[in-house]
Amino acid sequence: MISTKGRYALRVMLDLAEHDKGQPVPLKDIAERQGISKKYLEIIVKDLVDGKLVKGASGKGGGYVLLRKPDEYSVGEIVERMEGTLAPVACLQKDAEVCPKVASCATLPLWQELDQLVHDFLYQKKLTDLIK
Repeated sequence: MISTKGRYALRVMLDLAEHDKGQPVPLKDIAERQGISKKYLEIIVKDLVDGKLVKGASGKGGGYVLLRKPDEYSVGEIVERMEGTLAPVACLQKDAEVCPKVASCATLPLWQELDQLVHDFLYQKKLTDLIK
């Protein structure tokens, strides 16, 4: 359900929260601590920057910082930024065409309930809940 990209993005955000000393955290340090290739992390942090979840600083002393306090980030917003919709079925995705069977679909309530449970669970969890 959650790809490597989504899981690694969460680990990057958590690493930034844990190592925030008021200075940008170099990507090479995150890569070493997390055991993830720097090249792959470059792709991930670009998406995080584009999503306005982190800010990058280049040059000497460069790296990445969170734009908000760790308790202001939900796991859900991070994962959805990387994965897109987490809807369990196509008909519940944003901008999906209305299914012709919506009125008679016996399974739709099940998928709606699952979708809501996943959403609520991930959005109630904050980065600070994951810090040990």
